[in-house]
Amino acid sequence: MFKHILLAYDGSDHARRAAQVAAECARTHGAVVRVVCAVEPIAADLGEPNFSRVAGERRLAGERCVEEARQLIGEGVDVHTEVLFGPAAAEIITVAEVRGCDLIIMGSRGLGGLRGLLLGSHTQRVISHAHCPVLVVR
Repeated sequence: MFKHILLAYDGSDHARRAAQVAAECARTHGAVVRVVCAVEPIAADLGEPNFSRVAGERRLAGERCVEEARQLIGEGVDVHTEVLFGPAAAEIITVAEVRGCDLIIMGSRGLGGLRGLLLGSHTQRVISHAHCPVLVVR
């Protein structure tokens, strides 16, 4: 049924559970999992050398994040990873469309400081605008 799953991962408890669900779903359907981690964009006016330093730190944090998800998914699943710079919801939606994903799996709440009443704000935006089904994990 599902052949290309996008897992939005930020290291939160909900995201860890979402990674486990993505792994089960991928094994059941023989699907590929694309793990994405969106990191905050950097203000263009930061200036050098600070811009490069901050960009490197955020890239490294994103790479650690997707590697953690890869470990949670485990062996026997074809996993691709991407670190994205930009607003999380918009980046997740864009990658899902561009990469032809047929399912997005994400946690109901992430690491963001502000939380929605029932769902995180990024999750609400993805549900509202995604071209494919979104499985929200609590």
